[in-house]
Amino acid sequence: MADKEKILIVEDEFIVGNDLKMMLVKGGYDVCGIAASVEQARTLIAQKQPDWVLLDIILKTPTSGIELAKELLQLRIPFLYISANTNQQTLEAAKATQPYGFLVKPFRERDLFVMLDIARYRHGVETGMIREETAAMPVETTLDPDIIGSSTAMKKAQEQAGIVAPTNTSVLLLGESGTGKERFARAIHKNSLRKNKPFITVNCAALPVSLLESELFGHERGAFTGAVQKRIGKFEQAHGGTLFLDEIGELPLEAQVKLLRTLQEKEIEKLGGGQLTKVDVRVIAATNRNLEKEVAEGRFRLDLYYRLNVFPIALPPLREHKEDIRPLALYFLQKLSGNTGKKVSGISETVLQTLEQHNWPGNIRELEHLIERQFILTDGEQISAIEVPASRMPQIAAAEKLETMEEMERAHILKVLKACNGRVSGEMGAAEVLKVSAQTLYSKMKKLGIKTTYK
Repeated sequence: MADKEKILIVEDEFIVGNDLKMMLVKGGYDVCGIAASVEQARTLIAQKQPDWVLLDIILKTPTSGIELAKELLQLRIPFLYISANTNQQTLEAAKATQPYGFLVKPFRERDLFVMLDIARYRHGVETGMIREETAAMPVETTLDPDIIGSSTAMKKAQEQAGIVAPTNTSVLLLGESGTGKERFARAIHKNSLRKNKPFITVNCAALPVSLLESELFGHERGAFTGAVQKRIGKFEQAHGGTLFLDEIGELPLEAQVKLLRTLQEKEIEKLGGGQLTKVDVRVIAATNRNLEKEVAEGRFRLDLYYRLNVFPIALPPLREHKEDIRPLALYFLQKLSGNTGKKVSGISETVLQTLEQHNWPGNIRELEHLIERQFILTDGEQISAIEVPASRMPQIAAAEKLETMEEMERAHILKVLKACNGRVSGEMGAAEVLKVSAQTLYSKMKKLGIKTTYK
């Protein structure tokens, strides 16, 4: 840093605030004050005009850190949150204030500086301060010719991907199944300085828990029954390149711990091995789950979420950019004609209108499969008829699915409670059988309207 950046710390725990100050001063920052309340922070902001604010979400004052964050947004002062809170409502409210990062208590000095570096980079990109650096990088003008869409939503997603592609920053792709998350991940890799290195994909939902760690980190011969030879994991395979972790929301908690350590330390330890191996890997993760909700319900680590959520890109469902249906349908048709040699060159207006009226719960993937099926069935030069699945509003279908899942979940919990004689916590309690914390189970029971008479 040529000039020392001024940082204001808003933290009501003296020890935490003081530790932060010592770390920052050691790292070359100018700490212009520690405020224990929002009122104190407002005064120091007016007096010191900080470049950055490190802000605790929950303060022992009537006004929360989130309220101050809204003011910082208006003042255009960038900030990062520091907190140990995992309440979903709080996390969603915090996310809406557009922080540049989130430090999870307790954290290490290294975590602090990594997060600050990432935050400073993102702020620089958004304000145009470092566009000249990335402009010199060999990045193609078009993100990927196979990503079709000129709608506002798709243009925004492509623009964000184009901005982050030349960097080494972690990316989190968010969107429903079939919205093109893997295609975007490949495009980001293709437009990065790692494009000549491996692009390795791992579907976290497709691997059994017993094999996941071996798949990611590798194992030594004899590490477990059946390990007859040494295995190189996906992280090592992706060395120098990009690792795409699809369906990251399905990753078990025990694997999340090891993944977080690997991302922080940039080194792996094979199963059955005692040595650490350095890896240089850029991680792009994708999920169709609401990770804030997963964090709140204890299924996803908060620190891992914010480590992956450095640069989130939301991919819209097809029903929200229907103007792209025509060019997508024609693109898939042209691709099929080129690959098979079968001459089907067009789609009738009636069919195109039918496609535009469908709600596409399966998104772009569903459209592609439908065009492929009709292409095979067509004898002439034009697709003049098409049969789409019965159209149902996605939100209605989702609501019905949610209701069914809740009923099944409620029935299962009641069955376990009955087997445990109504005991929720403690040895042989329902929480132990279901492998969740008693607090999580009580919360779930309250939500599902389940009461227990156990004394």
